[in-house]
Amino acid sequence: MANLSVCVYCGSRDGSDPAYAEAADALGRGLAERDWRLVYGAGDVGLMGRVARAAQDAGGETFGVIPTHLLQLEVGKTDLTRFVVTETMHERKKVMVMNADAVMVLPGGAGTLDEFFEVLTWRQLGLHDKPILVLDIAGFWAPLRALVDHVVAQGFAGESLLGQVTFCTDIEAAFDALS
Repeated sequence: MANLSVCVYCGSRDGSDPAYAEAADALGRGLAERDWRLVYGAGDVGLMGRVARAAQDAGGETFGVIPTHLLQLEVGKTDLTRFVVTETMHERKKVMVMNADAVMVLPGGAGTLDEFFEVLTWRQLGLHDKPILVLDIAGFWAPLRALVDHVVAQGFAGESLLGQVTFCTDIEAAFDALS
C-alpha cells in the first residue's frame, strides 16, 4: 500500500530489553522506506522518540500529536513534518486514529495499553475497520494475548474479537501483514 499512514503506540521509555529499542528503530526506518507516514504521540523520549528519529533519518513523513500537559514531560518533538498540540489526551487519541490507516503497537506501559484497548473497543463497536497489529517483540505482549484470549473464553467478548487484532513477532511480519 502506497502512502499509508500508520499510527504507532509505544512507550515513552526504552524498557529493559534492548530488543524494544531495536524494534522501534527498525519500525521507523521501515515506515520511511515504504513511504508510509508515521502518526504517533509527538514525544522525543523512549520508544516514541526512537521511532520518530529513525523515520526522519530515513527521510520519512512524521505526524505527531501531543496534549499541552505533556509537552515538557514527553519533550514535544517540534521538528516533525506535522506537529499538532491538543488540549486533552482524548483529543490526542482521536486525532491520531483519524489520521491513520492502520495501528501498530510496540511495547509500552499504561498509556500504550489505554491506547490499544480504546482503538480495539472502537473497532469492536464498528467505529473503524483499521488493522490493529500488536508487535510482540521478545514476547513482551504474550500476557496481553493471553488476556484477550481469556476475555473471549470467559464469554465477555465474542470470537470475532480475536480476528480484530493481529499479533506479530517482528517488524517484517507486521509490514507483510499490511502490504
